[in-house]
Amino acid sequence: MSFTSPVVIGLEIHVQLNTRTKLFCGCRTSADAPNSATCPICLGHPGAKPVLNRIALEKAAVLALALGCTINATVQFSRKTYFYPDMSKNYQITQFELPLGADGALVLDSGKRVGIKRAHIEEDPAALVHQSEASYTLVDYNRSGVPLVEIVTEPAMDDPEEAREFIKKLMHVISYCKVFDENEGIIKADANVSIKETGYTRVEIKNITGAKEIERALEAEVARQHRCVKDGETVVQETRGWDAAAGITKAQRLKESEDDYGYIIDPDLPTIIMSDAMVATLRQLVPELGADKAKRFVDQYGIDDVDAQVMAKEIELGQLFERVAQRVEPVLAARWMRRELRRALAAANVSAADVDDANLVELLLLLQHKTITDRIGQRLTDRLVVEGISPAAVVKSEGLGAVSDEGAIKAVVVAVIKDNGAVVEDFKKGSDKAFNFLVGQCMKQLKGKGSPQVITKILKEALA
Repeated sequence: MSFTSPVVIGLEIHVQLNTRTKLFCGCRTSADAPNSATCPICLGHPGAKPVLNRIALEKAAVLALALGCTINATVQFSRKTYFYPDMSKNYQITQFELPLGADGALVLDSGKRVGIKRAHIEEDPAALVHQSEASYTLVDYNRSGVPLVEIVTEPAMDDPEEAREFIKKLMHVISYCKVFDENEGIIKADANVSIKETGYTRVEIKNITGAKEIERALEAEVARQHRCVKDGETVVQETRGWDAAAGITKAQRLKESEDDYGYIIDPDLPTIIMSDAMVATLRQLVPELGADKAKRFVDQYGIDDVDAQVMAKEIELGQLFERVAQRVEPVLAARWMRRELRRALAAANVSAADVDDANLVELLLLLQHKTITDRIGQRLTDRLVVEGISPAAVVKSEGLGAVSDEGAIKAVVVAVIKDNGAVVEDFKKGSDKAFNFLVGQCMKQLKGKGSPQVITKILKEALA
């Protein structure tokens, strides 16, 4: 959706780190029964002292480095004071004065650089469980203290589509860094949006999940602000929630300023100094990211740029390609995996990580040596993904090898021409679609086993 007047968008994304224990205590980060993974520290009991989870710090630093951030040597934590049922000690431990990382960026496909102002560590509040038919709300403190990285962008995006693209690119970086559990973890975003007509009065939309929902929520909110201006209503600085089912944002409360939180340095947590050697060690853990991997695929394997980008974006697919490309012609492997293998995987809801390397190599070698046609290859790809078959064994047992005998193909061509006189006339009048139809009919008669090259050659000779 495009808008006729300037829009300013910034994002605050909260990423749950995939640690076994919480940020400041030894409680596990996942539990089934409500309030079963808690202790005096994450419940905020008087006298309970937090201790920083080193693994969480390291994972957060790796992610910040992957986003191009500069790591601050001094690691300090602050208390963000607010009074709400989801924070039993009435403050959240976060970073304010000195974030772990700052001044990073992600580059969109258009070449636009979206700056990352800061990437800092903080604890998650508890979860509020709203009762639909009751006048009370329950609190589950299992999430209280779960480690998060908050990534704050500059207000650099001017279209909801850019915000959606940013989230998707961020997810690729997070996936490569392996700091997030896609099955158990949570990623939520708060979006700040304003339009020129309101004097850029900033409205925050809280707790949106998913790139598509980010775009929908922003489109709805921008449209709402334009309606307010048109109707002579005032757009106030406030926090709103996103109702995905209704497709609207709803007012929650007036937006706080940073001063309202009364940040102070947390006296219970010592200042940590990250040495140059420690940062250098963590920098070595930053993986080769998608853009660099795609460029290397093109340079090293000579594959198509679009194929390379697809392989690089899907981690398991890219890893499978690199293993297979050692034994199969890389251009063929990339083309087939990008199109046919991904199609079959999506249809079966199967991951590339579950594909047997040896079976895929067998299939690609059959195609490379033209032992089978592409059409038979498509069928075998589906069965390889779902059944885990050996393509070579199936080709042998079911007689699926490509038919290239010119005599057998010529007999089929003659029959197809005889049965499709009107189409032949259309071809003679210059119709390419007519010729392709005749090729398709020959392939159908040969049950997909006819060599397309031989069919095309004999058909052209017969129609000359």
